[in-house]
Amino acid sequence: MVLLYHHVSNTTPKSTSINPEAFEAQMDYLEKNQFNVVPLPELVEKLRKGTPLPDKTVAISFDDSYASVYESAYPRLKRRGWPFTFFVNTDSVSTAKLFVSWDQLREMAKNGVTIANHTSTHIHLPRKNEGESSSDYRQRIQNDIERAQQKIKQEIGSAQMILAYPFGEYDVDVQRIAKKLGYIAFGQQSGALYEQGDLQAVPRFPFGGSFTELDDFIMKVNTKPMPTSAVQFYENKNKELQSLIVKSGDKPWLVLTLTDESLLKKVNCFATGQGPITVEVIDQQLWVQAKQPLNTGRTRYNCTAYAGEKGRFYWYTQQWLATDKNGKWTYKD
Repeated sequence: MVLLYHHVSNTTPKSTSINPEAFEAQMDYLEKNQFNVVPLPELVEKLRKGTPLPDKTVAISFDDSYASVYESAYPRLKRRGWPFTFFVNTDSVSTAKLFVSWDQLREMAKNGVTIANHTSTHIHLPRKNEGESSSDYRQRIQNDIERAQQKIKQEIGSAQMILAYPFGEYDVDVQRIAKKLGYIAFGQQSGALYEQGDLQAVPRFPFGGSFTELDDFIMKVNTKPMPTSAVQFYENKNKELQSLIVKSGDKPWLVLTLTDESLLKKVNCFATGQGPITVEVIDQQLWVQAKQPLNTGRTRYNCTAYAGEKGRFYWYTQQWLATDKNGKWTYKD
């Protein structure tokens, strides 16, 4: 699985930060419980080949070019001899004290850190500009991703074909662009890696803000991927959705086909801010729907089931992005 952090600091915004003591406690748990910490490109290669992923193996990642990664996380992980990946939005690098410099990134790269693409400008990728055509939108997004890749190659010397979506947010169009360009792409939705999963919607477990407690970390780092063979989206039970962008007031259906049908009646699902939600078994598929209409912004459906071992659960998360009732975005980047 992949762990995601932003700041490791006591002085940065709490919503995206974990304090150094809590971060060390999480890393100590991995070491004491014999987890194997590997470079993210190693796991990516297995995903590309569709080969089974080893249990108790994690990759560590950071997003957003923050200087606290160099100042606080990097020396801690370097002392352990552990690799990690730093997804950088390249236009921010070397612009202010808040962000790392290219010299710092080059130093990290020489010591086993993978510097990877988080776009140039950290734009909200699913959002079209007012009056923008579909072709102009796709070209703009593609250009933003490619500029970052070229800048990393220029400054670092090489760049892996991996991408982290800003804010972890994406839609079907964004996934198609990433796939066309040849990237394996990561969100911020929770879950363990799965060799049969979507290569342009790879999950990571985010830790920061209210998600920094060790008990929560232990539960999540021991999860297993929900064994799915197909994932579909429906507006209602008769009409399939072609987008992950819905309107405020909608209640989209998530439909999961599981490779282990014995789990069908064991899965429980939850929605952001709603608690338990509807789970139905129809034609050997799981149909999952929020009980209350979605509010504008980001909502996630989280589905879990006991994995047959103490303290271990299967986990799948699906993200939805809701505009207002007129299809307009009502929240800022």
